[in-house]
Amino acid sequence: MISGSRRTVLMLAGCQALAMTGASIVGTTGAIVGNMLTPDKALSTLPIAVQMTGMMAATIPAAFLMARVGRRRGFWTGISAGVLGAAIATAAIFQASFVLFCVGTFFIGIHNGFTQQYRFAAAEIADEAFRSKAISLVLAGGVVSAVFGPETAKWSRDLFAPVLFSGCYAMIIGLCLAAAALLYFVDLPKPTPPALGRRGRPLAEIAAQPAFIAAALAAMVGYGVMSLVMTATPIAMLDCGHEFTAAAFVIQWHSLGMYAPSFVTGHLITRFGLARIMLTGAVLLLACCLINLAGLATINFWAANVVLGIGWNFLFIGATTLLTRSYSVEEKAKVQALNDFLVFGTVAISAFASGALLSGVGWAWVQVAMLPFVAVAAGAVLWWRTRPATAAQPRFAQS
Repeated sequence: MISGSRRTVLMLAGCQALAMTGASIVGTTGAIVGNMLTPDKALSTLPIAVQMTGMMAATIPAAFLMARVGRRRGFWTGISAGVLGAAIATAAIFQASFVLFCVGTFFIGIHNGFTQQYRFAAAEIADEAFRSKAISLVLAGGVVSAVFGPETAKWSRDLFAPVLFSGCYAMIIGLCLAAAALLYFVDLPKPTPPALGRRGRPLAEIAAQPAFIAAALAAMVGYGVMSLVMTATPIAMLDCGHEFTAAAFVIQWHSLGMYAPSFVTGHLITRFGLARIMLTGAVLLLACCLINLAGLATINFWAANVVLGIGWNFLFIGATTLLTRSYSVEEKAKVQALNDFLVFGTVAISAFASGALLSGVGWAWVQVAMLPFVAVAAGAVLWWRTRPATAAQPRFAQS
């Protein structure tokens, strides 16, 4: 018999799977569509960057809205933005409008910003022993997106031929509606007065904690580096003469690398500790850089993106788990909002930089650019690990 909290976590994982399948479709096709719609190739990754900007813009409103109206209504609000954005993107491709396509991906990004709260929703219904595993299981829903996202992109690319890729964004509408229906059956706690974020310590005091600093930096670097390399990969592969199907294959395996380890990451954290898993994630990001610099064959793109995904997984799940140790229940909305704003602000910047670096100085410099940031993340984790433990950490109560 599955307990109530575990059943809820599994259903949240299903919602995450549907949301991430749509995000995977955008990740596979967004830069390519941008490349089709604009003559300035330095702007090819702009639709992805605009999507990440939408995610960043949604993080603070999403956290505080859900604190007021509850998780379910908050997620439905985000899904509405996703449906709108996918419809706009579909129309934009028919009209060959680069600007309108960017508007569509911005609203899809708002939707993705709301879906980042799934992991926090899982953490809130789990006790301390199950928390890292609950976060992992929700993110493991991304395995579905890894398999079906690129496959859906390949299948739906010609759905409205000769207008290529418009079918991909029409499919995102269906995925959003399916997630909205599933959410109706998820047992989510109602908001309580402490969740409104009106009590607790000042945000500056919370953000000065070593645990928050290490968690935020690790998540920022993990997500930012992943976005930098992943966004540029499809265009780099096409520039090297590889087919779209090969690029979709690489992104598919990258997504598997991101989410498949989630089935065991929580167990690994329990066994080996947060610091070791997060540092392993940083080492894997460095390995991705070396593999990409070693050659331009499909096998290099494939291996590097798989390693990139696993490194992101270890850093991001570890960072999310560490973050939950830095605040109490009455502080959660403002801390989650600040953390995700910082993370997805970094992701937006890296996505903007990706196309400019690729077109300006080349694929190799995209790899070199990540190195100092990975060093900063590893240093922050080591600094937190060597800090003396406080007598009492804030209690993350269930709500």
